[in-house]
Amino acid sequence: MANDNEVGGQGGFSAKDYHDPPLAPLIGAGELTQWSFYRAIISEFIATLLLLYITILTIIGYVKDREDCGGVGFLGIAWSFGGMIFVLVYCTAGISGGHINPAVTFGLFLARKVSLVRVILYMAAQCLGAICGCRLVKAFSSAYYSGYGGGVNSLAYEYSMVTGLAAEIIGTFVLVYTVLSTTDFKRNGRDSHVPVLAPLPIGFAVFMVHLATIPITGTGINPARSFGAAVIYGEDKAVWEDQWIFWVGPIIGAAIAAFYHQYILRGAAAKVLGSPVLGLCRKADNPAHPFILPPRNTV
Repeated sequence: MANDNEVGGQGGFSAKDYHDPPLAPLIGAGELTQWSFYRAIISEFIATLLLLYITILTIIGYVKDREDCGGVGFLGIAWSFGGMIFVLVYCTAGISGGHINPAVTFGLFLARKVSLVRVILYMAAQCLGAICGCRLVKAFSSAYYSGYGGGVNSLAYEYSMVTGLAAEIIGTFVLVYTVLSTTDFKRNGRDSHVPVLAPLPIGFAVFMVHLATIPITGTGINPARSFGAAVIYGEDKAVWEDQWIFWVGPIIGAAIAAFYHQYILRGAAAKVLGSPVLGLCRKADNPAHPFILPPRNTV
């Protein structure tokens, strides 16, 4: 695959020092014969289990202590989610990619970074891990679990469904956009002199989104997190009435983020069509490299 080219110093141009990885197979049935594939599925299951176990316990502790004007507050809950995502992505990125979220998996699928088979089994493992994580919380804190809401996501009564859906769409967009940007080979090639630990911005994205949307929906942005808590709690019909928000919103947000990153920022649409963008790319100037910007006139 040909290298992209960008403007160098003093109006010059230099070839990029990276290659885009090949697109993932659409179906990927061949992965079913590889042990590394099943190891990745197990990794996603355990990571999501641990995420739900720690964060749901934090939420229940907050609700319990709030009656005594104590507890970690919204800030503590946001840190719990953001910190756990940072830790778990760091631990699992080299094994499964560290998705831990069906919306992230779906966004990466649209960006052709994972196959359909991997998407289906990852999502199943994530949802099952979330259910098991919540079940552990209920087993260890049965006296408080049901009485303090089980950490389920629900739309706050003062907000409309449209507002809740928009909050989930925007929040998931921020997360998936961050994931795609921090794992982008082009960014790593361009900014190789700037060391970036990918799990850190991803964890901070989760933290910031929680700060903004906890008062609205309790912050889903992860269908497995919302689904697992609802399955184990399952005592309030209102929990299931709102559940669609925590699936539709994240899926839409992930799709928008994948489209924006791949087709706008990475210019995939222009490369496929082979047409100039905003008059900046002149094929006639350099037929061998149709996407090189024309050099600037310097005095």
